[in-house]
Amino acid sequence: MELIDNNEKKKILKFLKNIGVDTRFVSVLDSCLLINNLRFSKFSKTKENLFKKSFPGFEVIRSKLFQKICTRSSRTLSNIINPREKILLKKENTLLNEFMFIILEPYTRKYGIQLVFYDFELNNLNVPFNYDSIALPLTLDDEVENILNCIFKGKQISLKNSKIHDKKLIYPLINVPLEWIYLYLDRTDLIYLNNKNTISHEFLIYLEKVVPQVRENILKSSQYLCE
Repeated sequence: MELIDNNEKKKILKFLKNIGVDTRFVSVLDSCLLINNLRFSKFSKTKENLFKKSFPGFEVIRSKLFQKICTRSSRTLSNIINPREKILLKKENTLLNEFMFIILEPYTRKYGIQLVFYDFELNNLNVPFNYDSIALPLTLDDEVENILNCIFKGKQISLKNSKIHDKKLIYPLINVPLEWIYLYLDRTDLIYLNNKNTISHEFLIYLEKVVPQVRENILKSSQYLCE
C-alpha cells in the first residue's frame, strides 16, 4: 500500500470540497479514490469528470461491493470510535491490514482520528508514544470459525473481539465476511488457502448453503450468550 503525499492529498481534498463532494465518504489513496457511500459522498458522474480533468492520473472506483463493506464497517465504527482518537495499526503489508486502513482512512475526516503505524506484537506491546486504541483486522469469518472451534472442542465460547486488554481494541471488519473482501480485491484464491480446510471452516461452508446469514446469526447469538 502506497500512502499519498500529504501536500497532494490536501490539494485533492480541497478540490473535492470545492466541487461539492463530501470527503467523509471517500477513501483517498496514492493513485485512486474509492467511493465509500455514493449517496452521502454526492460524487456524481459530472463531479467525477471534473475531478479526472484536474487529476488525470487518479482512478475513481465506484464498487457496489466496496460500498457494502463500508456500510457494514460503519455500523461497528460509529459505536466505538471517539472524535480525535489516536488509533494504532500494525505496520504490516498484509491484504487485510491494508484493507482495514482503506476503510479507516475517511474517518480521519469524519471523526478527526489519527492513524499511526508501528511494528508491534499485541501480547508484548512496547510502543514509544501515546495512543488511544488498537485496530486489528479480525473478520466475521475469523470470529465465527473461532466460535465453532470452541463448540467442537467442548470449550466455553470466548469471543476474540472481547478479550481484555489495557487498550481499547477496534475491529473494523468484524461484521464483514472474508469472501466479500477477497472478491473485491480479486483474490478469491486466498479464501480457502488461508483457512487450510479446518473443520470449522468446512462446517461453516456447509451451513451457509442451508441457513441464510449464518455467520451473522452465529456471531449475534454468541455475543448474547457471552453477555
